[in-house]
Amino acid sequence: MALEDYKGVFIFAQQVDNELSNIALELLGKARDLANDLDEKKVTAVLLGSGVGNLADKLAEYGADRVIVVDDPALKDYRTEPYTHALASVIDEYKPEILLVGATAIGRDLGPRVSSRVHTGLTADCTQLDIGDFPLNPVEGQEQKHKQLLMTRPAFGGNTIATIACPEFRPQMATVRPGVMQKIEPKKGAKAEIVNYNPGFKENNCYTEILKIVKEVSEIEDIQDAKILVSGGRGVGSPENFKILEDLAKVLHGTVSCSRAVVDSGWKPKDMQVGQTGKTVRPHVYFAIGISGAIQHVAGMEESDIIVAINKDENAPIFDVADYGVVGDLNKVVPLLTKKLEAALADK
Repeated sequence: MALEDYKGVFIFAQQVDNELSNIALELLGKARDLANDLDEKKVTAVLLGSGVGNLADKLAEYGADRVIVVDDPALKDYRTEPYTHALASVIDEYKPEILLVGATAIGRDLGPRVSSRVHTGLTADCTQLDIGDFPLNPVEGQEQKHKQLLMTRPAFGGNTIATIACPEFRPQMATVRPGVMQKIEPKKGAKAEIVNYNPGFKENNCYTEILKIVKEVSEIEDIQDAKILVSGGRGVGSPENFKILEDLAKVLHGTVSCSRAVVDSGWKPKDMQVGQTGKTVRPHVYFAIGISGAIQHVAGMEESDIIVAINKDENAPIFDVADYGVVGDLNKVVPLLTKKLEAALADK
């Protein structure tokens, strides 16, 4: 493998039912940053599907300079083998230095299979990506390589953070957690170079046959889309006590979320969890109620515009990241806050 033959930053532009997933646009924003650090001019999006060419313009508006389109009926719905064949073939043909994939259900299936097919490494579920030297600190007798992709991810159940590199193989591949990276402001009317590429598909005994697609309708709002989040931790005391958080969220037209401790206790479903092992959120306002502020939770919400913490422990770590803090009994503070906000909003 001649490493110098591999150039450019690529992203897998996930689409479902001919609609781009948010993670594709988030990855484009980060890919632009990485390309700038590498003095690369082009960011490339790889778009797989059937009848998906119309999505290229949106990818261009969000930062793609080039879109490689593999359009084939075999890719209409996600299936492991044809998607793996398509993406691995693009890598073999265009030789990217970096390939980013969203850590979605699709990406977590596709990424490892593609990396194995092209014989490279993959760092899964990354929360931070940088260009730098590896090893991070010089080691006597070991060459320190420059301009490597440094991939940071939680390890050991979120109890520590690991930074990983892949200096000997290409492409450097990572799956990236949704909600972690920022989309750029779209440039209306931007156009990208369109490259149509199709490696051809021959069904084999690894191809699955889709008999029926059943779409589950979730009654739980996606906390990653919420502008205001009212989040509760173990300190709320009981699942029944979340009613006072729901009342506050209702007044503010917000959404209720929670910490890992709440999910582990069986009080709320996993889809509502904020943190390293849950979802990363960036609301305008984040209420941390009865949440101590462990680093694993903070990592999932510290980019919120305004953080309001309510906790009876004045030494709780959550106050270190909060913009506003209230030390007191949440059973008294939250209902009073709800009442005051309700009155104030009623006057407008």
